[in-house]
Amino acid sequence: MTLSCFELGEHMLSVEEARQALSALIEKSLPSEVIDLSQAHGRRLAQDVIAPINVPQNTNAAMDGVALAWPDTPQHQWPLIGSSLAGRAFDTHVPPGACVHITTGAPLPLGTDTVIMGEQLTEHAQHLTINTPERVKRGQNVRMAGEDIAAGSMALAKGKRLDAPAMGLLASLGVASIAVVKQPTVALFSTGDEVTAPGEPLESASIYDANRFTLMGLLTEQNAKVIDLGILPDNPQAIQAALSEAAQVSDLVLTSGGVSAGQADFTRAALEQLGQLAFWRVALRPGRPLACGWLGESRTPFMGLPGNPVAVMVTFYQFVVPLLHHLQALAITPPPRLYAVADEVLKSRYQRTDFLRGVYHSDTQGVLHVRTTGAQGSGILSSMVAANCLIELPADQDGAQAGEIVCIQPLLRWQ
Repeated sequence: MTLSCFELGEHMLSVEEARQALSALIEKSLPSEVIDLSQAHGRRLAQDVIAPINVPQNTNAAMDGVALAWPDTPQHQWPLIGSSLAGRAFDTHVPPGACVHITTGAPLPLGTDTVIMGEQLTEHAQHLTINTPERVKRGQNVRMAGEDIAAGSMALAKGKRLDAPAMGLLASLGVASIAVVKQPTVALFSTGDEVTAPGEPLESASIYDANRFTLMGLLTEQNAKVIDLGILPDNPQAIQAALSEAAQVSDLVLTSGGVSAGQADFTRAALEQLGQLAFWRVALRPGRPLACGWLGESRTPFMGLPGNPVAVMVTFYQFVVPLLHHLQALAITPPPRLYAVADEVLKSRYQRTDFLRGVYHSDTQGVLHVRTTGAQGSGILSSMVAANCLIELPADQDGAQAGEIVCIQPLLRWQ
C-alpha cells in the first residue's frame, strides 16, 4: 500500500520520493486567464493551440530573383512578363517557359514552380538568360504553403512555456490574445534574529539576508509573483501570524531557515500548529532540513527551505520548481540531466544524494567534462555563482573516481 505524504512522518525520504510526494500538496491547479500576446512571455499555455491558417499562408519565394514556369522543352531565353512583390501578388497565370520578377516571401504566381536567384541571371530588354543552367533544379528556392505549420495541426501544446520563438509562432498564426495559466503567487519570508536586511547596520553576530533575494530571483525566473513579507524574528507567535496571513493571500508559502530541530527553529512547529506537516527529512546534501505541508483552512501548500544559502538554491531546483509546475497542471518531473566525465575525485556519502556545485565544458571531441567549483560548504554562496551545473551523486553511489561518468543538472541562467 502506498503511503500518503502526510503519513510519512519521520521517515527519511529519498530525493525522488520527496519529489513525488509533493504532488499530494496540490489539490487543485491554478485557473486560466486570457491575456494579450504582448504580455504572454514566460507564461504557460492553458490549452492546446490549433493552427487556424497555414504558415506560410501561400507557396512563396525563399529569396529574391525570378519565378519561372518550368517549360515543356528546354530553352535558353525566358520571357519576362511582370513582377510579384511581397504584399502585392502577380495574379495572372504564367505560361510555361515565362517568368516574373519576385521578392522573398512573395506568393508564387499561378503556373510558376521554381525560383532562381538574381545572381544567376542576366537581364535583357524583354527576357532573361540563366548564367548557370546546369545548377538550376525544378522546384528550388520555394517555400510551400503550410510547410511550417499546417492549418488544423497542433501548433503548441498545453503547458508550453511561451518563450520568444513560441510568441513569434503565435503571432505568425494571427493570435492576438491567448489563454494562459495564472501566475503562481508565492509568499516569501526569511526567519531568524541574526538575519539583517541589506543596507542595515550589521551586528557582530548577524548575517545579511541573502536567501530572500536569491529566492526572489529564482521565483521570478519561474514567472511567479512574489509577495515579500521580509524577515521574521525567532518568535513563535510572529511566525504563526505571518504564516496564517501568507496562506490567505498566496498559492504557495515559502520560507528559509527555522525548519530543523535547533533550539530557535520555530517554523516547523508553527506549521504543525496551523496546518499539517507532510514530511521534513530528505536524504540529500545540502538541504536535508526541509518542511513541507499545508497551512490553514485554505490548505495552502507550504515549503520551509533550509537556512544555508546553497541549500536554499539546491532544494529550490529539486523541489520548489516541480511544485510550481504541478500548480500549473504540469507533471512532476525531475530536472533536466546530462552526463559528463569527472575530471577529479568526487566525494559523497552512501545512502544520501549529494549535489556538488560544478563547472562543465566540452573537449575538442565534443565530450562533456565536469569538475567541482572547489570548497563545497553549504554556506559558500560564491560556489553557486561560479557553477554552471549541479553534479548529482545518487544515494547508491559512494563518490566517483576521476574518469567516471557522472550525472549533471545544467543551471540555465541568463547570460
